[in-house]
Amino acid sequence: MKQTAVEWLVDQLKEYDFSPRDNTYLIEIPVWIWKEKVEQAKEMEKEQIMTAFTQGDIFGADFFDGVNITAENYYNETFKSE
Repeated sequence: MKQTAVEWLVDQLKEYDFSPRDNTYLIEIPVWIWKEKVEQAKEMEKEQIMTAFTQGDIFGADFFDGVNITAENYYNETFKSE
């Protein structure tokens, strides 16, 4: 089964998780690795959203009333804040 971007990120961060101490966890991860993992997760999320949009369009979810829009345009218009 495929993972969501969030599930993937959690699995990646578990590599840096140390044993529990008093019901708390200590996670030590270099900032550059954290940023890299977050960017990878964002890209995965974008791909998953675009795939879902494309599949919805193919299977007849006429959400945009015949307006011809690509998955990339949908993602950028819906989720990009610039």
